[in-house]
Amino acid sequence: MRHKLKKGRLNRFTSWRKATVAGTIRNLINCGRIKTTKAIAAAVRPEAEKMITLAKENTLAAKRRAYRVLCSHELVSRLFGEIGPLFKDVQGGYCRILRLGNRRGDNAKIVLLEFTRLPKGKELPAVKRPASKKETPVIEAEKVKEEPKAQPPKKTRQHPTAEEVKPGGKKILGGIKGIFNKKDKPTP
Repeated sequence: MRHKLKKGRLNRFTSWRKATVAGTIRNLINCGRIKTTKAIAAAVRPEAEKMITLAKENTLAAKRRAYRVLCSHELVSRLFGEIGPLFKDVQGGYCRILRLGNRRGDNAKIVLLEFTRLPKGKELPAVKRPASKKETPVIEAEKVKEEPKAQPPKKTRQHPTAEEVKPGGKKILGGIKGIFNKKDKPTP
C-alpha cells in the first residue's frame, strides 16, 4: 500500500524532479524570494527547510551534505554564514508561500516562495497583493529609467517608374534574370 507517500511528483522523472528541486533551492538561497508554481513551491519548501536546519548545525558534515544539493561553495557559505544564523532561535517555519494568482497561459497557480527572515540591509521589496483575481501582482522596486530605443526607418512603398513597366503592363524585376520567357524579355 502507498500510505503517506504523497509527495510532489511534478510529473517528471526522478532525476528531473531532483534537478528541479535543487535548482529552485539554489535560486531561493541566492535571491531570498522566488516566484514559481504552487506545486513546485510545495515540493521545494520541505527541502529548503532541511537546508536551513543543516545551516543551524554549522558543522563540516552539515556543510558537505548541503554542498551535495547546492553544488556551489558560494551558496554553501552564504547559507551557513548569512541565512543559518538568522534562524538559530527558531524551531521551524523558515519559508512561507504567498499566493499571487493564476498564470495567464495555462492557469497554473503562481506563488511567492520566500524566507520568513532576511539579513539586515538585504530587505526585499514589498509585494503588493492583487485586490481581485483579474489584477496581477506588482513588486514595488526602484524603477529603472529606460532610454527610448531608436526606431528603424519605416519602409515606404514606391511606385514603379515608367522604365520599370513593360509596354504589356508587366513589371520588370531589375537584376533577376531567367524568370521571364524569351518572348517576355525586354528588348535593348
